[in-house]
Amino acid sequence: MRPALAKALVTSTAVIGLAAATLTGASTSFAASPPAAHPAVATQDSSVLAVNNLGLNTARAKNWQCWLRTLGQNPGTIDGQLGSNSWKAAQREFGFTGSDVDGIVGPKTIKGLQNHLNYWGGYHLAVDGQAGSATRAAFWEFNGTGC
Repeated sequence: MRPALAKALVTSTAVIGLAAATLTGASTSFAASPPAAHPAVATQDSSVLAVNNLGLNTARAKNWQCWLRTLGQNPGTIDGQLGSNSWKAAQREFGFTGSDVDGIVGPKTIKGLQNHLNYWGGYHLAVDGQAGSATRAAFWEFNGTGC
């Protein structure tokens, strides 16, 4: 099924209005020791990991966030920045539960994305957990139209 048709079908049957769920529970946190040197480098590295658009520009990333919202997930603000809230929403859509919903774009998330693109977009991607050129191209094409 082509992306535009799939989106039209899902959008036409989507329930308007979403409920944002909250997770409650206790967690233990550990403070990291301060970096020994070059704090600017550590800050720069952290900001790179904060958003992972997998090659999408802002407009196409907004389309992905809107698509997730249409499917009943809560990606947070539709801002074109695929941060942890967007990826948590995607992971929930991919069927992840519990601690697997972490907002990190690792091999499991990429496999979920590849399965999602194969199902909704009719792509024939290898489900290998690698965001290679074919996966990125399919993700780019899939998000070419808005909601």
